[in-house]
Amino acid sequence: MKIRNSLIALLGVFALNTMAPADAFAAAQHPAKKTAPAAKVVAKSAAKIEKTAKASTKGSKQAAIREKAHRAVYASPAVQRTAVAAVAPEIDQEGNPLLHSAAFMIADQATGSVLLEKNSDAVLPIASITKLMTAMVVLDARLSLGEILTIGQEDVDTLRGSSSHVPVGTELAREDMLRLALMSSENRAASALARHYPGGLPAFVAAMNRKAQALGLRDTRFLDSTGLNSANVSSARDLVKMVSAASRYPLIREFSTTANYVVSLNGRQRQFNNTNALVSSPDWQIGVSKTGFINESGKCLVMQAWLLNKPMIIVLLDSFGRFTRVADAQRVKRWLESAAIQQKLAANLRGPAT
Repeated sequence: MKIRNSLIALLGVFALNTMAPADAFAAAQHPAKKTAPAAKVVAKSAAKIEKTAKASTKGSKQAAIREKAHRAVYASPAVQRTAVAAVAPEIDQEGNPLLHSAAFMIADQATGSVLLEKNSDAVLPIASITKLMTAMVVLDARLSLGEILTIGQEDVDTLRGSSSHVPVGTELAREDMLRLALMSSENRAASALARHYPGGLPAFVAAMNRKAQALGLRDTRFLDSTGLNSANVSSARDLVKMVSAASRYPLIREFSTTANYVVSLNGRQRQFNNTNALVSSPDWQIGVSKTGFINESGKCLVMQAWLLNKPMIIVLLDSFGRFTRVADAQRVKRWLESAAIQQKLAANLRGPAT
């Protein structure tokens, strides 16, 4: 019984160590609930090891017995699935995470391999994800980032009546306008960037669509620089390419992942915050980030993030609920980490290379 109990205890420690903090805390409050299924899984192995232990009276045998017990726990596929479920509790029968976004694609940026997708070719409104293309067009034009731009009445949203923290008459450098458009998704800043482009808004939108064609974005169309127009559309597959292209611009990487920034607006200091709370999380290493929302698009989120020491592109479109897009991103991260745990366990069981 001692060996069997040790096995169960060992499994409990392993499961707790692989869970997210909140899950580990819950398991600690109800350890029997977490370890009971695992106890059934290892019962046969435990019985065999217990028999071996009774036949062994020498202390020198104890280390070998403990090692065998350790391997019995980790070798069981059922136990491995239990441990993985603790890390990513919402998975389907194929072991994929259950995401609540209507369309998504997760891809390895370095290899182009698609790890996960659903409705990835559906053409949908993308709201403020548009601003990544806005930023690329501005930077491609090599316009002076120090030039002072003015927010005019033309930049006020009359289509949806959305509010803004940047009043009409505000004068800011093009660089700050770009930062606010990417970080805080300021529509007036994005509008002003297009208006101050050579040829104005029509020329800017034409440049956006030419850039989309150059990147091979077959499902992508733009009618404005803000994303307030629901005719700005794309697909998850196209957006993987667009985010990858945006990640090659140092200023887009910097501005889209800045957690907060203080700007002087007509002599008054105001702090602007990033619309993606994950950029402030120590658990994430994010290279590019952009959120989006209008009624037609639902909640959207695109990111380039380093996971498993690889650059991954995450595109989540039309997420239902206020926090679903962030929760889906967390599910993807935990799913990838759980897969890594499976590989690590398999490597440990094979032992060191000879």
